[in-house]
Amino acid sequence: MSNDRFKALWEERYGSGVPVPLVTSDPVTESLMAHRTVRAYLNTPLPEGALEAAIAAAQSASSSSNMQIWSVVAVEDQARKDRLATLAGNQAHIRQAPLLLIWLIDFGRLKRIGDAKGKSTENLEYLDTFMVGAVDTGIAAQNAVASFEAAGLGVVYLGGMRNNSEAVAKELNLPPLTAVAFGLSVGFPDPTRPAHIKPRLAPSVVLHREQYDATGEQESVAHYNDMYAAFQKAEGLPGKRWVDATLPRLESPKALHGRERLRDVLEKQGFGLR
Repeated sequence: MSNDRFKALWEERYGSGVPVPLVTSDPVTESLMAHRTVRAYLNTPLPEGALEAAIAAAQSASSSSNMQIWSVVAVEDQARKDRLATLAGNQAHIRQAPLLLIWLIDFGRLKRIGDAKGKSTENLEYLDTFMVGAVDTGIAAQNAVASFEAAGLGVVYLGGMRNNSEAVAKELNLPPLTAVAFGLSVGFPDPTRPAHIKPRLAPSVVLHREQYDATGEQESVAHYNDMYAAFQKAEGLPGKRWVDATLPRLESPKALHGRERLRDVLEKQGFGLR
C-alpha cells in the first residue's frame, strides 16, 4: 500500500482536517480501511470456495479459552432468504444478495458435549459466558468479512435479524442454547449503485492513552456532525447530523423494533444469564 493510498483512505474516513499518521504500508490495513456497507448486489454467485475460505478465516480468529462458542448458518435458498428478510424489517438487500449468513452465539454444542461426557456445564448460565459468546462471534464474523472483501465481495451486517429472534430461530431450526447474534449479506457489489466509505468519529474521540479522557470530545463530535451530514447528502439521503440519526435509537424501546424482548427470547432458548 502506498502512502498516498493510505492518505486517501484516511481522508475519506475522517475528512481532511485530521492529521494523517506516519504508517508502514500494508495491504491488510488498506483493505480494512476501504470497508464500506454494500446494500446493492449483482445476481452473481460467490466464487467457488469463497464461503469456505471466509469461515476458515473466522475460525482463525481469537477464541476465549478456545471454547469456539459460535456457529453460522449459510442461507442461499431464495424462499428462505425472502422469509428472513421479512422478519428482519423487509430489507431488500437480504433478498438480493446471493448469500445470507446468520451468526449464532452457540452454547448448545458445549452443552451437548458436556452431557455426553457426564460433565457439568453450569457456567454456561452466567452472563460473562454469554458476553464471551457475543464477543467471539463478532470477532469471528469480522475475520470473515475481511476475507470476503479481499475476494472483491461486499457485505452488510444485519442487526435486524434480532427483531424477531424467535421466528428466525424457528426458521433455522435452532436448538436450545443457540441464539441469533446478527446476519450478514454477502455478494458482488452492483457497480451501478456504488457504496462509499462512511465517515467515522476522529480517532482522538475513541483512542484514549493511559486513562479515559473526554477532553475535546464535544468539539470533535460537532465537526463530525457536519461531515456526516455532508456524506448523507452526497448519498442522496436527508442531511441528518450523526447525533440526530443516533440519539433517537436510544430514546425508547420502540426504536429497538422488537429487540427489547431479547432477554425473554434468550431465556426461552435456555440461556440463564445469571
